[in-house]
Amino acid sequence: MTTTLAAAHLTDVLAKTEGPEFGKASPMGLLVVLLLLAGTVFLIWSMNRHLRGLPKKFDWDNPEADQAADDGTDGDPRHQQPR
Repeated sequence: MTTTLAAAHLTDVLAKTEGPEFGKASPMGLLVVLLLLAGTVFLIWSMNRHLRGLPKKFDWDNPEADQAADDGTDGDPRHQQPR
């Protein structure tokens, strides 16, 4: 019974939507959000640069064109033995 009353009181305290601290955000929170957004934009930009360097189509039977974008191939993965 006392646990239920304590949980109910804690819920009321946490759900309080009035007071001097309600609705205020720290400038540090804005800085964190902006840094995360900038990091995301940088990662998307970087990935797009890497994807542009790939060939449009991979030809398993004739890999010479694919090797121009890479330093070599490991062979056709459809014919490799499982480890």
